[in-house]
Amino acid sequence: MLWALRTPCRALLGVLTCGAACGAFAAGPAQAQIAWAPCGGSNELACGHLTVPLDYSGATPGVITLALHRHRAPVGDERSAVVALAGGPGQPALPFTEQFIRLLGPIIATRDLIVFDQRGIGLSHPLSCHRFEKALISGPPGPAIGQCAGQLGASRSDFTTAETVSDIEAIRQAGGYEKLVLYGTSYGTKVAERYAQTYPGHVEALVLDSVVPPNGPDPLNRPTIEAVPRILHELCARRSCAHITHSPVDDLARVVARAERRPLRGRWIDGHGRPHRVRISSVHVLEILLEGDLEPALRAEFPAAIRSAANGDDAPLARLAERAQSVGESEAEAEGEETFDTPLYYATTCEEELFPWNRAAPPKTRLAEAAAQIKRLPASAIRPFTRRDVLAISDMPACAYWPYSTPAPAPVQAPFPDVPALILSGEDDLRTPTSGAREVAAQIPGSHLLVVPHVGHSVLGSDLSGCASAALQALFAHKPIKPCSPAAVPALVQLTPLAPARLSDVAVARGYHGLAGRTLDALSLTLADFSRQAGLQALSALTSGNLSGLTEVRVGGLRSGWGELNGAGLWLHAYSYVPGMTVSGSITSGQTVLQIGGPAAAQGTISLGPHGSLAGILGGESVALLLRPGTSTAIVEADALASPLLGPGSSARSSAARAGTGSVAGLLDRIP
Repeated sequence: MLWALRTPCRALLGVLTCGAACGAFAAGPAQAQIAWAPCGGSNELACGHLTVPLDYSGATPGVITLALHRHRAPVGDERSAVVALAGGPGQPALPFTEQFIRLLGPIIATRDLIVFDQRGIGLSHPLSCHRFEKALISGPPGPAIGQCAGQLGASRSDFTTAETVSDIEAIRQAGGYEKLVLYGTSYGTKVAERYAQTYPGHVEALVLDSVVPPNGPDPLNRPTIEAVPRILHELCARRSCAHITHSPVDDLARVVARAERRPLRGRWIDGHGRPHRVRISSVHVLEILLEGDLEPALRAEFPAAIRSAANGDDAPLARLAERAQSVGESEAEAEGEETFDTPLYYATTCEEELFPWNRAAPPKTRLAEAAAQIKRLPASAIRPFTRRDVLAISDMPACAYWPYSTPAPAPVQAPFPDVPALILSGEDDLRTPTSGAREVAAQIPGSHLLVVPHVGHSVLGSDLSGCASAALQALFAHKPIKPCSPAAVPALVQLTPLAPARLSDVAVARGYHGLAGRTLDALSLTLADFSRQAGLQALSALTSGNLSGLTEVRVGGLRSGWGELNGAGLWLHAYSYVPGMTVSGSITSGQTVLQIGGPAAAQGTISLGPHGSLAGILGGESVALLLRPGTSTAIVEADALASPLLGPGSSARSSAARAGTGSVAGLLDRIP
C-alpha cells in the first residue's frame, strides 16, 4: 500500500460486511434529497445519509447508504459546495471533518462543506474479510486476496473510482448544488480528477494535494523510484551533508549492493537497554524512505544512517529501521485496526490498476508476466534499487491472486474543464512525486502548480510555513499565487550527524590532547545523541497526537544501554553512542554526576560545573567542557524538569522542547 494516505486523525469505526448489508436493500435510484440532522448537538455540523445504487448500470442489484457530514456556510447562495476527499483507497473521511474545516478556512465561509465516507469505508458499508485480515499478520497477502474476493462476492467490482465519482454526482443532485469545488489528497485527487473529467459542467474549482494522475498510480512505481536520488540530493542541498557524506545516492547504492548479496543484520537497543537483531533488505531501506514522507525525523536521520551502513557500521540504520516500523505500528494501534479498510484498498486497486498481465491468466502466470515487464526496465530507471525491489513494493504480488469479473478499464482520456485549479506537491514526497503533479497541471488550462520545499505527503496538513495555505486563499480571492522559497520553508528537523564507528574517529576536544581529550568530546557527542533521540521521540508523539508519549521518554543507546527523561530529571544507564565508551549517572535538579566507562575510553567522573560546563577527572587528567549549543538543554534546564512534563502550567510543546536538543526544541515551538 505505497500511496495510501495516513494522517494523525484517530477514530475507531465499526465494520459491516458489505455482502450481507448490500443484499438487504432493493435496487433503486438515489434519494431525491438528504435528510440532515445535527451531529452530536453541533449547530455547525450536520449528519446525513444518502442511499445510492450498488451498481449504477443495474447489472448487480442492491444499494449502499453513504454516511455524510455537512458544514453549513455562514453566508452564500447555497448553490455551491466543497467536497473533501481523503486518501486511500480505504481511508474514511468523516473522522477528518474538523481537520478539513481548519485546512480550508475562508473557502467554506461562502460554500457548504460536504464530507462523506466513500463506499466500502468507515460508516458507508465497510468491506470486511476477517480471514484475510488474519492472513496478513501471518504471511504474504496473495492467496488471502482470492479468499477475500470470494467472500465479497459479485459486488467486489462495484468499489472502484468510477462508482465513487457517480456517488459524488448523486450527492450533488440530492444536495441541490449547481457546482462543486473538489478538494482531494493523495487518492482523493484521483477521484476529484475523474469527477472533473466526467462532469466538467458541475465543477467550480479543483484543489489537488499530493497528486495521483487520473490513470495512476504506475503499477511499477517508477515515479517513486526515480524520485529517490532527487530527494536525497535535496536533503543535502546547501552543504547540509558536508560533514556526513559527499553523495547520499552513492552511499545508498553501496548499501543496496551489500543487501543484494546478503541482507544486513544490525542491532538496535530498546528503551530498557535490551538488544534486538534486525534484518535489513534493500526493500526495508526503501520503506524507511517512504515512511519519511509522513515522519520528517526519519528522513532527517537517513543520510547519516545510510553513510554509516555504506562504511560497514549498521547500528544507525538498524535503529532507523526499528523507528520506521514502530512509527507505523503506533499509528495503526492508535487509529484502531479497522480505521483503514484494507479489503476496500485491494478491491479498488486490484480492479482498476493497469497491471502488466492477462486478467484471465492464473496467478503464477500473471506474476511471470509482471516479472517479464520489470525485466525490460533499464537498470538506469530503477538505480540504485533492483528489479526484485520493484516487484516487492508493488501491489502485484497481492493483486495477482484477485479473481477478476470485469475486463481491464480503458485509460481515461477525457479533457479537464477550464476552471481554477491549485495543484500542491511536496518537494520531498515519494508516495506521489512531483512528476505526477506536473503531468496533471499540464492538462488543466491555467492551473497553478505549487511545489513546497521540505514537505512530504499531504501538503496542506504538513506545511507549517503557511505557504500552501496562502496559495489556497489566493486562488479563491483571485489574487496571484506566490511560489514557496526554500528559505521561507525551513526543514522541520535538522539532519542527524554521522555517528563515530570507533573512538579514534572522534576529534580531540579543544585545549586537550590524547585519550582524555578524545573522551571528553565523545561525552559531548553522547549527550547530544540522547538529547536528540529524546527530542525526536517527543516530536513524533506531538505530530501523532500521542501526548501521553511526553510524560516519560526512554531511549536506547546506539551501541548499548539506555536513558530516561521524565519529570524528575534524566538518567543514563551505561548509555553508549561511541563504541567502547559508556556514560552512566543522573542529571536532576539536586545533583549531576556522570560516570564515564568502557574499555576504549579515559574513565572517570564528571559533574555539572559553573556556567553550564561539565568538569571532572578523566584518565587522571582534569577536564572541563562547555557543551555545544543544544547539548546542554537537558542539563541546564534540569530544574524545569523537576515538575511533571504535562503538569499544571506546562504545555506539551514546551515540555517536548525541554526534552530535546536545542534545534528540535526550537522547531517544536513552531508547531501550531
